[in-house]
Amino acid sequence: MRAAKKTDGQSKKWMGAPTGMVEEATAMQYLATHGQGKAGNDVIFGWFARYQNAAAAGADAVNGTVGALLEDDGNLAINTVVDAALRQAPPQEFAAYAPLKGLPSFLDLSVSLALGEHRSTLESLGVHAGATATPGGSGALFLAAANFAERGDAVLLRDRYWGPYTGFLKGCGLEVATYPLLPSSAGETPFLDLEAFAQALEQLVDRQDSVMTWLNDPAHNPTGLSLPPESRYALLTTFMDSALRNEHTGHTLLIDAAYHLYADEPHGWGATVAEALDAGLPWPENLLVCFALSMSKSHTIYGMRTGALVHLHPEPNSVQRLNDVMGVTGRQTWSASPRVAQHVLSELHSTSEGGLAWSDERNRLAKLLTDRRGRFVEACARLGVEVNPSHDGFFAWYECENPAEVAEACAEQHVYLVPLTGGVRIGLCAVPEAQVVRVAQALAHAVGAPE
Repeated sequence: MRAAKKTDGQSKKWMGAPTGMVEEATAMQYLATHGQGKAGNDVIFGWFARYQNAAAAGADAVNGTVGALLEDDGNLAINTVVDAALRQAPPQEFAAYAPLKGLPSFLDLSVSLALGEHRSTLESLGVHAGATATPGGSGALFLAAANFAERGDAVLLRDRYWGPYTGFLKGCGLEVATYPLLPSSAGETPFLDLEAFAQALEQLVDRQDSVMTWLNDPAHNPTGLSLPPESRYALLTTFMDSALRNEHTGHTLLIDAAYHLYADEPHGWGATVAEALDAGLPWPENLLVCFALSMSKSHTIYGMRTGALVHLHPEPNSVQRLNDVMGVTGRQTWSASPRVAQHVLSELHSTSEGGLAWSDERNRLAKLLTDRRGRFVEACARLGVEVNPSHDGFFAWYECENPAEVAEACAEQHVYLVPLTGGVRIGLCAVPEAQVVRVAQALAHAVGAPE
């Protein structure tokens, strides 16, 4: 007979008790300790709700909160070529499972979307590529967190990063280490604090058996920053050199390319890897380069959860082994990624006509971002608002020590932005061009900028 568990008199019967009387620590005994810290609402969606409430109440409100591209009329921007292709897909493609690793044609497309015109050059230099379909770019990040770092290790990030990174990493038993987003002074690596990166990397190598860094580039979220070629090359060669000097330490460089197809250099990292290899730099066996792709943004299918993790390595056996590991991880987490978008995008890009039609629509949408960013940066300069360097993608950034206060001051003017650690994110993707100057004016008023 099973012995009764001792409760020290703490077990209580709660049926029928008023909600306010329930002691949370006792009433939530069914929630594991590692789930106890998951509390609060997402700050981005919270501020979006505030915008919605203001607009519903009749205010002339500006939405700079969401991370989806909106047309100037406020409606969700849709790549009409992708939309038309989806509506022509056979019912079987909507209903059937995809292979656990993804449709082969989609995996091949993912490699091409990651590397662009540099794919053939890299293949000729002996680089092999593999890919796994994932539910959005978030799924790709999860695969990396779950497989490329030992539990208890820290993953190296710039100190301004997309907030959910922390959740992905902590959910896999990982910590965060950071280095500054920007250097303190101008140097030979614009927009990259190379010395701080190298020091932080060395510190991790000294205490970990594997190191991984996530770099959201180009079109960084939340700032819109993109590294130029010389900075990409310096970071890559620094990472490769560390792998060469520490041959028993695994090195993984993950490029979070969520917004790369809206950047001026969408395939800059493919070019940089090819440049390094063409210059004779050896690819260490303990080095892995990955790309986390999000077709949510590039093909405006956010809710269809379509992405991929692409990995590069010179050893084909290593690539095949990684394909297996990622497929098993996906199977144990989400089973198979949604099929229909994999099929549709593969078919769309299989012909030059389809690819060009998609590209024309993508260019139209990218121009919305370019025009808004140009107008915003110009207005901020005129109004004395010192925003961070911002080049590509969906966002701009105002660095400050009191982001909540700045966002609240903007909200008083019915301009809704997102306060994050270290600053305020401006969702240019959501702000109509006609209202961009108003956002700059709200910031100027909030921070007391001299006009």
